[in-house]
Amino acid sequence: MRRVKNSVNLARSENMRSIRSFGNRTTELRLKAILVQGGISGWKLHDEDILGIPDFFFQKERLAVFVDGCFWHGCPKCGHIPKTNRAYWKAKIARNVHRDALISRRLRALGVRVLRLRECDLRARPTECLRRIRRALSRHKKAAVATLNLL
Repeated sequence: MRRVKNSVNLARSENMRSIRSFGNRTTELRLKAILVQGGISGWKLHDEDILGIPDFFFQKERLAVFVDGCFWHGCPKCGHIPKTNRAYWKAKIARNVHRDALISRRLRALGVRVLRLRECDLRARPTECLRRIRRALSRHKKAAVATLNLL
């Protein structure tokens, strides 16, 4: 039997189609501003040569930073499942979460460190996000110094 789309489904479909998979202005531009204000440079936006196309990639430090939207990546604090078509959305978000974990594991296996930040944390705790990035970047410098000391 053919399923007939009603106006609510058509409107939701149009809305979801308009959401970009990357280049999201409310998250990535917010983190970009935080990085610039924090004096952090050396990153590349959406490096397509890196598995999973991280939102920000620090080549020298081999650090991939992903900014996960709360809805699409199943944030336990503020993500939600729409009331209509719940089974579809639960499965879709579960696949996204699984893919995120798989990409993170594969990047780590390649020697790339992964940092995932949530959209809600960028809004509510930008200073904490900046601190986490600085800490991840400084770990690279400490590891490099330790390696030099071994030589």
